[in-house]
Formats: sequence, C-alpha cells, structure tokens
Amino acid sequence: MSNQKKETEEEIVKETEAVTEETEAVEEQNEPSELEQLEAKVKEWEEKYLRLYAEYDNFKKRSQREKDARYADAVADVVTEFLPVADNLERAVAIHVESEEAKSVLEGVNLVKKQMEETLSKLEVSEIKALGEEFDPNLHNAVMHVEDETAADNVVVEEFMKGYRYKNDRVIRYSMVKVAN
Repeated sequence: MSNQKKETEEEIVKETEAVTEETEAVEEQNEPSELEQLEAKVKEWEEKYLRLYAEYDNFKKRSQREKDARYADAVADVVTEFLPVADNLERAVAIHVESEEAKSVLEGVNLVKKQMEETLSKLEVSEIKALGEEFDPNLHNAVMHVEDETAADNVVVEEFMKGYRYKNDRVIRYSMVKVAN
C-alpha cells in the first residue's frame, strides 16, 4: 500500500501542479498586457488633454467677452462726457442769424457738428430715434405727458434731448421726450 499511496500522492501532486499552471495561465490572461496598460494611459491622457483644451477655449471666449465689455464701458464713458458738446453744437446750429459774419460762423459750427457726428459714427454710437416713434421705456425717458387728439396714443411728440446708444444695443443716454395721450 505504500507504493500505491506514493503513486496516489504523486498523481495528486501532478494534478495540483497542472491546476496551478492552468490557474497561472488564466491569471496571466486576465492581467492586462503592457500594450493594454499603455493604451489605457493614452486614453487617460487624451481625456485630460480634451478637458484642458475645453477649459482653455472657454477661458479665451470669456476673456474676449470681458475685453469687449471693458471697451464698451470705456466708449460709453468717453462719449457721455462729449454729449453735452454735441448738444451745444445742435443748439448753436439751430440759431437763426441774418448777418453775413454770423452766417460764416454758423457755417464753421456746422462743420464742427458734422465732424462730431462722424466721430460718433466711427465709434459705432448712433442717435436714438424718438420723434414720431412709439414710446419705449428702454430707449426714452418721458419727462412730460400731453393730451393731444392729433397724435396717436403713446407716441413721442417732442424731443428735448437726443438719446444715444452704442452698437444699437447699449443705451449711453436716454432720449428726454414728451409723450402724447
């Protein structure tokens, strides 16, 4: 029996070794190969790169918007300081003169007024249309109200001070108006 026992033990050892080898082979197959590990790292870095690129792109867009807003603020601030000059030029041109000397001065004032309008136009600053338009609280500041049967309801019948806006979307100064009915 000892021979038989020995043979049985040897068979068990052989079977155990075979199972161990099979287990190791299966484990090796389950472990990611070096190529798979590298591919996983490449994928991870690619995802990080795409996230970083998206963040950078968003930063550029946000920076450009902020820069545009600062420029618009600067234009509005400067133009606001020059609007009283434009108002005074308007008043000067509206004066009726008779003498030749006064007419030549008025012609010079007209040229200065035209230059002011061109400069505002280059800065993309435009007048807000008011007279005859429907009252819009986003563009007009109603300082008077009048009952007028000849005018339609809620229509601007007189403009006391011109309004201006930058790029047709940002109001620099509201038009001061009188509204009918």
